[in-house]
Amino acid sequence: MAKLNLNRVEMPRQDPKKRGKNFNEVALGYSLEQAKEEASRCIQCKKRNCVTGCPVEVDIPDFIQAIRDGDMPAAVRILKSKNALPGICGRVCPQESQCESTCTLAKKDAPIAIGRLERFVADWERANMPAKDSAPSRPKPTGRKVAVVGSGPAGLTAAADLARLGHGVTIFEALHVAGGVLMYGIPEFRLPKEIVQNEVDFVASLGVKIELDSVVGKLATLDEILSQGYDAVFLGTGAGLPMFLNIDGENLNGIYSANEFLTRVNLMKAYLFPDYDTPVKVGKRVAVIGGGNVAMDSARCALRLGADDVYIIYRRSEAEMPARREEVENAQEEGIHFKLLTNPKQFLGNDKNWVTGAECYEMELGEPDDSGRRRPVVKEGSEFVVDVDEVIVALGTRPNPLISSTTPGLETTRHGTVVADEETGKTVKDRVWAGGDIVTGSATVISAMGAGKRAAKSIDEFLRG
Repeated sequence: MAKLNLNRVEMPRQDPKKRGKNFNEVALGYSLEQAKEEASRCIQCKKRNCVTGCPVEVDIPDFIQAIRDGDMPAAVRILKSKNALPGICGRVCPQESQCESTCTLAKKDAPIAIGRLERFVADWERANMPAKDSAPSRPKPTGRKVAVVGSGPAGLTAAADLARLGHGVTIFEALHVAGGVLMYGIPEFRLPKEIVQNEVDFVASLGVKIELDSVVGKLATLDEILSQGYDAVFLGTGAGLPMFLNIDGENLNGIYSANEFLTRVNLMKAYLFPDYDTPVKVGKRVAVIGGGNVAMDSARCALRLGADDVYIIYRRSEAEMPARREEVENAQEEGIHFKLLTNPKQFLGNDKNWVTGAECYEMELGEPDDSGRRRPVVKEGSEFVVDVDEVIVALGTRPNPLISSTTPGLETTRHGTVVADEETGKTVKDRVWAGGDIVTGSATVISAMGAGKRAAKSIDEFLRG
C-alpha cells in the first residue's frame, strides 16, 4: 500500500511587508502543477465524509479526481452542479471546520486542501472557459415565479437552484450592486470584487433577473410583492444592523461601526480615493473592538489605509477568537497588535468631541458561558488607557427590522431574527421562506448558502404541489 502523503501543498502568498501596503489579494492561488499535486493526496474514500461535511453537498472527491486526471472542464461541471459560487467559497469559507475537518487525512493532521482546490477550479474556469461553455442548459419553464429578497450568499444560492429547476426568479437587491455582504463586507485583499461579480453574472446567466436599488419594505412591502404574481418569496437579507458596546463616549467623532467602515472601503471604494469620491478618515492609532473575521478585516484595512499602529482589543484569549486561524495569522504577520483579555470601559475624547483614547479593563477567564467559551470577568482596579484617534466597533450584527416591521404575520425572535424551520426555511407566513443571517444572526457564507439551498428545495416542492 502506498504511503500517505501528509504534506499539504502550501499556497503562495504576498510578502507580509508588501501586502500591508496594498489591497491586492494576499493568497496567490495554486498553479496547475500545485493543484494536481495536492489533488493526488486524496485517497478517494468510499464513505465520502467530506461531502457530508459540506453544507451544500459538493461532490468533493469527484471534482478532485478530475483535477488529478487533468480534466478541468469536468472539474468545473462537477463543482458548479452543486455550488454556484465556488470562487467565493474557495476564498472565504471555513473549510477547516467543515469539509476538511471530516477528511480522513485530518486524523493525521493533514486534510486535503479542499478550499484551495475549489478556488483553483473556479479561477481556472474564469481564465479558460467562455461563459457560454460553462452555463448549463435551461430547463423547461414551470410557469412559477419566485421573488428572492437580498443578493448575498443565501439569496444567490436559492435563486440559482430555483432557476435550475425551471422557475422564474427575480432578485430584489437594496444596494446599487448585487452580492450583499460579499461586496460590502469582505475586503478586496481577501475576496476581490471581480470574483463576486463573475459569480453574480453566472447566476444571472441561469435566467435570474436582478433588480438593483430595490428596498423591500420601503418601495414595496413583502405583501405587495406577493400580490404582483409571485408564488413564493425567499428572504435572504442578512444581518446588516451593527451592534455596539453601549458605553460612555461611544458617540464621539472618530468611532465607526465596522459595517460603515467596511462598506465605505469595500463597496464604495474609499481605498481608491480620490478616484472614487468616498473619503474615509483613518487615524494613526486605531483600535478595533472584537475578535471575529470582521474585526480582522477592519484592522487590516486600517493598516493598508495608512494607520501607524492598529490594535485588536478582544476580551478573551486568542484561543477563543471566532476569527479563522489563517486570518488571525495574516493579521499578526502584517503587524497588527493584539491586546487580549482586554475590554473597553469607556472612550475618552477632547474638547472637539474626537476620540483620544479607550479606557480598558484587564479581563480574566471564568467558567464557560452559553457559547461554550470561558466567560470573561473584569479584574477590578485594572483600568488602563490605550491612546487612539480612531475606533472601529466590530461586535457582530443583527437583522435590519425594515422587512419584519412592515410585514404582518412574520414571526421574529427577541433578537430580531426571523423564525423559520431549520430544515426547510419555511416561516409561519404563507408562501414566505427565509435563510442565512436573517434567521441565524451573523454566521458564515457557506452556512447561508446551505440555508438557501435547503429553502430552494422546499419552495420547489411547494410549487409543484
